[in-house]
Amino acid sequence: MSFQAYLDTIERKTGKIPQELVDEAHAKGFGPGTKAGEIVTWLAEDYDLGRGHAMALVHVVKNGAGISDKHVGSTGTHRDESDTLRLDGLANR
Repeated sequence: MSFQAYLDTIERKTGKIPQELVDEAHAKGFGPGTKAGEIVTWLAEDYDLGRGHAMALVHVVKNGAGISDKHVGSTGTHRDESDTLRLDGLANR
């Protein structure tokens, strides 16, 4: 599953676009220095997200929308179309 696919699934499951969840995380004080487990616990308790999906959001909360270009343009299951994740929701594509 691509990084973007994880975020898209999170949106379908929670009803919130990724940017809304990132904003909520930042409002709670989560950011670059936050341990991943704290964010994972919040997402599990409030949104019933599993660890894999939560870790995708952890990356965005801590590092922003940029990702490694390792899989960009590849043909594997983990390929992404861009090294910048879309946080503005499925309806905006």
